[in-house]
Amino acid sequence: MDTLFFKAALVAYLAATAGYLASLVVRRVVLAKLATWVFGFAVVLHTIHFIFVFLERGANVAVNVFEAISFFAWIVSVAYLALQLRTKTRVLGAIVSPFAVLLMMLSSLGLEGTLAIPDALQGRLVPIHVALSIIGEGLFALASLAGVMYCIQDHQIRQHKTKALARYLPPLGDLDNINHAGLLWGFPILTLGLIVGSLWARTAWDGSNWPTDPKTVWSFAVWCFYAFLLHQRLAIGWKGKKIAVLSIVALVLMISAFIGVSFLSSVHRFT
Repeated sequence: MDTLFFKAALVAYLAATAGYLASLVVRRVVLAKLATWVFGFAVVLHTIHFIFVFLERGANVAVNVFEAISFFAWIVSVAYLALQLRTKTRVLGAIVSPFAVLLMMLSSLGLEGTLAIPDALQGRLVPIHVALSIIGEGLFALASLAGVMYCIQDHQIRQHKTKALARYLPPLGDLDNINHAGLLWGFPILTLGLIVGSLWARTAWDGSNWPTDPKTVWSFAVWCFYAFLLHQRLAIGWKGKKIAVLSIVALVLMISAFIGVSFLSSVHRFT
């Protein structure tokens, strides 16, 4: 049953993406509003999928890289819907929705695979570590996607295309606020996730070489990069295009750590 709702959610995400892209082509906000409702329906279906997973095996809803990607897509989508209620950023869905579709398609590659939960994942700290880490990373991803839209809008304005696409895209101030909120909330949540993960790792691997594990090292590097961005934003006052571009760079680094390095990891191969 959970697989059925996953597939239905993917179809709904695809439909929302088509609606958002159509709104860009014809430049009609009404289509973006409709696409947002479809996107919200996709999130509901995706949520039901995780409810079935939870009922089946408890809090361990992401025990391999494919499930982690699906949960990551859900977090980004929920965070976007929550923030766009407070800002005029419905058209940002034209970036968020395709991103969610891409993640869901990657996740579907492991949809029919057999599930074997390692003994190390039976600990109570595991679901807390996974949930906090992915929530933090999801908020960072949303900040970066807002950065992508910021750069597009900034380019339109600098090219004096205010009568074209620029008038339809979200205000730069709202996009910058989403970037700020993603960094501000994502950093402490991810920090807690890493702390819980380190406590769990010391117990699960008896103080072995987990600190030198590729994903552990790469994740810490990503954390340092986002710590730098948040510091520059809060203490130095960086904002606008500079922070948007660096957020995009950070997203590339984070995806590398989140997906690519997982397959090189000895102790994180299942996440």
